[in-house]
Amino acid sequence: MTKYPHLLAPLDLGFVTLKNRVLMGSMHTGLEETKDWNRVAEFYATRARGGVALMVTGGMAPNKEGGVFPGAAGLFTDQDIANHRIVTDRVHEADGKIAMQILHAGRYAYGPDCVSASAVKSPISPFPPKEIDEDGIEKQISDFVTAATRAKEAGYDGVEVMGSEGYFINQFLVLHTNKRTDRWGGDYENRMRLPVEIVRRIRKAVGPDFIIIYRLSMIDLIPNGSSFEEVIQLAKAVEAAGATIINTGIGWHEARIPTIATSVPRRAFSWVTKKLMGHVNIPVITSNRINTPDVAEEVLADGCADMVSMARPFLADPNFVAKAVANRAETIAPCIACNQACLDHTFGGKLSSCLVNPRACFETELVVAPASEAKTIAVVGAGPAGLSTALTAAERGHKVTIFDRSDRLGGQLNLAKQVPGKEEFHGLVDWFETAVADAEIELRLNETATVDALQSFDEVVIATGVVPRDPEIEGQDLPQVLSYIDVLRGADVGKKVVVIGAGGIGFDVSEFLVTGDSPTVNLPEWLREWGVTDPSDQRGGLAPEGPQPDAPIRDVTLLQRKAEKPGRRLGKTTGWIHRATLQMKGVTMKGGVNYERITPEGIWVSTGEARENPTLIPCDNVVLCAGQVSERSLADALEAEGIPCHVIGGADVAAELDAKRAIDQGTRLAATL
Repeated sequence: MTKYPHLLAPLDLGFVTLKNRVLMGSMHTGLEETKDWNRVAEFYATRARGGVALMVTGGMAPNKEGGVFPGAAGLFTDQDIANHRIVTDRVHEADGKIAMQILHAGRYAYGPDCVSASAVKSPISPFPPKEIDEDGIEKQISDFVTAATRAKEAGYDGVEVMGSEGYFINQFLVLHTNKRTDRWGGDYENRMRLPVEIVRRIRKAVGPDFIIIYRLSMIDLIPNGSSFEEVIQLAKAVEAAGATIINTGIGWHEARIPTIATSVPRRAFSWVTKKLMGHVNIPVITSNRINTPDVAEEVLADGCADMVSMARPFLADPNFVAKAVANRAETIAPCIACNQACLDHTFGGKLSSCLVNPRACFETELVVAPASEAKTIAVVGAGPAGLSTALTAAERGHKVTIFDRSDRLGGQLNLAKQVPGKEEFHGLVDWFETAVADAEIELRLNETATVDALQSFDEVVIATGVVPRDPEIEGQDLPQVLSYIDVLRGADVGKKVVVIGAGGIGFDVSEFLVTGDSPTVNLPEWLREWGVTDPSDQRGGLAPEGPQPDAPIRDVTLLQRKAEKPGRRLGKTTGWIHRATLQMKGVTMKGGVNYERITPEGIWVSTGEARENPTLIPCDNVVLCAGQVSERSLADALEAEGIPCHVIGGADVAAELDAKRAIDQGTRLAATL
C-alpha cells in the first residue's frame, strides 16, 4: 500500500502515459557546454533509473542571440542532434522520458546581441537589448519551431517552451518591458500573440504525438506584471494552440522576492497554481520548494495541480521517486535549497552540483565503487565532513567507526538548524542519522578519540572541525560577551546587541537575534513579510503596501573590520536575501571599524588606520562571530606518534560553516580509500 497514491498515479496524456506525477524540472547545469555527451547522458539516465516520469533539460537556446550567455548550448547543427541522441537513447534505455527546454533569454542574455520586445535594459544584465522589428520576431518564432523539430529528431519526447521567469516570451507579455504600439504590443491580445504563435506553429510542425509543455508565469512578482485574468487568458489560448501541459513559473529573475531559497516556505506558491485549476482542460504542473514526497502528495491531494515539478531534489537524490515507491522517504537525501552548489555555481560560470550530493553532475567522474580490500576506518568528528566520509566508505564495503565528543551526529549543522530560515537543516541531520544507522556504522558518541584508541585502524580520518577564532579585543572576557555557539545553544541575550563579524555566521546570528517566530514555517506571515499578495488583486502579485515584516525582537548592530559592504561575500544568489532580511528588521550594518575595547556599557570602536572617531556603541551583549580556526590537536598528536591520518573539512581549512566543501572533500576522500 503506497503512502503516495496521488503522486504515484499514472497520468494519461492521450498519446502517451506518464508513469507518475513527478516532473524533474529544468536546471541549467552546464553539462551540455562540456560537450562530454556520455557525461550528460549519464546525468539524465541516472535520474530516469530513479523512477521520475518525465525530465526537462536545462534551457537550450533556439539561436545565438537567445543564448543565456555566448556559447550557450542549442541544437544548431546535425552534429548537435547526434550528440543529443546519445542522451535521449540512454534515458529511454532507462525507461525514462525527457523533454528539451527551449529557452530564449531575451534581454537577460549576457551578451551585446541580446534582443527583446523593446529596448528596456534589464537590471541584472549590463547589455541593453535591441528592439526587434517584425522580421526579427518572425525569425525568433521560426527558430523556436526549428529547435522543436530538431529536438524531435534527436529523440526527445517533447519540448518545454520557456515562457516565464522574465525571459524573452515573458518580456512581450507585460507592459513593464513591452512598449510597442504595433500588433505585438498594446492590448493583451497583441502582447500574448508571441507565445500563442510559437506554440501553434510548433504543434503544426511536430504533429499530435509530441509533448509540448508551456512554462507560464503564474505570478511575476514585478511592478506592472500580468494580472491573473491575463494569466488565465494566456493559459486558455496556449491550450487551444496545442500545448499538452502547462507548467508553473514563479517570479522574474529580477524580482526582489526570494522564490526557491531555503528561507522560502515549502510549497510556498502552490496556491497560485491552484487558482488556474479548472480554467483549462490540460494537466497543470506546480513547482517551487516541493522537496519531499509528503509535501508533493499533499499538494496534489489539495487539488493544487495535476503534477508536481521538483528540480534540485533530483540533484540531492536521483532515486527520490524509487524511494517513495518503496515507502522509504526517510532515506531520501534532502534538498535543503541552499543554492550553494547549484545556482551559485551556475551564475558563477561553474558546473552545477549539490551540497548534499557532490556526485550530482559528476556521475562519470566521482565513481564510488566497491573497495578491492575492506579496511577498518576511524572517522573522528560527526559533522558533515566526517559523515560524508563515513557513509561513502561504508558504501564501498569498509568497516567504519565514528568518534565524536558530542552526544549526537551533525556537528555544526546542529547550530545552523537553529537559524530562522534554515529549518531544512533539521531534515539534513535526520537523514544523516538514518543513513548512518542503515549503513551499520559503529557510533562512539560522547567519546573523545585518543591516539591510543586510533592506533589499530587501517585508516584514520580527522574531521574535528573548527573552534571560534580569538578576536583579541580588550574586555572580551566580560560576562556580557558571548560566542555564536553560546547564542545558538540558547544563552540569555539582552535587547540591545552588537555582533562582531559580518560573514555568514554573523548574518545567521543576527537573523536569529531579531526574529521571533520564523516566517519560513508560517506561509501567510512570510508572504506578508516579503509583500506578496494574490495576483487576482494586484498585478504581478506585489502588495501595494510593500513588505510588512514583524518588528524585530532585538536592536542589533552588525560590525566588521573589512572596509566593504557587509555581506558582500555571501552566496551569489542568496546573499541579497540575507542583506534584505536584516535591512527589513532594522539591523544597523557597519564596515571598516576597529574594535577598541569592550566595557560594561558596550563596545568602543574607531575608524580607519589612524583609529579615528572613537565611539561607544551601548549594548547589553556583544556576540563574537569573528571567524574560526582549525581544530587540529588530534591530527598533530597522531603525526607526532608517526601515525598517518587524513585531515578534512574545517580541520583542514577553517572556512566558515561550509558544508559544501566539507561533504565534497569527505566523499572524494572516501572514494579513494
